[in-house]
Amino acid sequence: MSDEENPAAEPVQVLDVQGDGRWMSQHNRFVQECKDAEPDVLFVGDSMVQLMQQYEVWRELFSPLHALNFGIGGDTTCNVLWRLQNGELENIRPRVVVLWVGTNNHEHTAEQVAGGIMTIVQLLISRLPKVKIVVLGLLPRGEFPNPLREKNSTVNAFLRCALPRLGHVQFLDVGGGFVHSDGTISCRDMFDFLHLTAGGYGAVATPLHELLLQLLEETPQERRASVV
Repeated sequence: MSDEENPAAEPVQVLDVQGDGRWMSQHNRFVQECKDAEPDVLFVGDSMVQLMQQYEVWRELFSPLHALNFGIGGDTTCNVLWRLQNGELENIRPRVVVLWVGTNNHEHTAEQVAGGIMTIVQLLISRLPKVKIVVLGLLPRGEFPNPLREKNSTVNAFLRCALPRLGHVQFLDVGGGFVHSDGTISCRDMFDFLHLTAGGYGAVATPLHELLLQLLEETPQERRASVV
């Protein structure tokens, strides 16, 4: 499927329906951070990325890796694509990018969502040719089995097959332990059966942190040139 045929691969700004400019102000803050920070790891995505900063795992495991968090709640692949095309990759040279997005793409098919994620990956590769990329699999959602959970699983299956062809990209499925044998998800892991609790983030963070340490060890630092 080409990008032209895929609505999930079209860059889109979030409409300011609440009238407070919150999405654009967050984006502008990220663009400003790019001017001041020299991250080794960049996290980008939706609320799954954004909320990680509120928990101890971020301070314990990811802050020490010189990580930036460019997560905005509610974002789709289209919104992340727009943000990255409009300043959020300027002036920074992260060694690793962690991408976690797609569960909010409600109007798109699983194949379209996977295609949108692939388009973001291709943009990252074109802008940051030496970067290593980790794409986190979409988590199961909902207390009981449901179509959105099936769709996310199908997105992951597409990505597992397609991503290795792109080079320095790894797919990491961190959702394996959340669905119990009776098909339910516990509120101890996801307080609203979508967003993670501290314990849920702990389960996700451990394998991700191990992979990031490995990738950082393999990847030389490339600092931007000082502006005279």
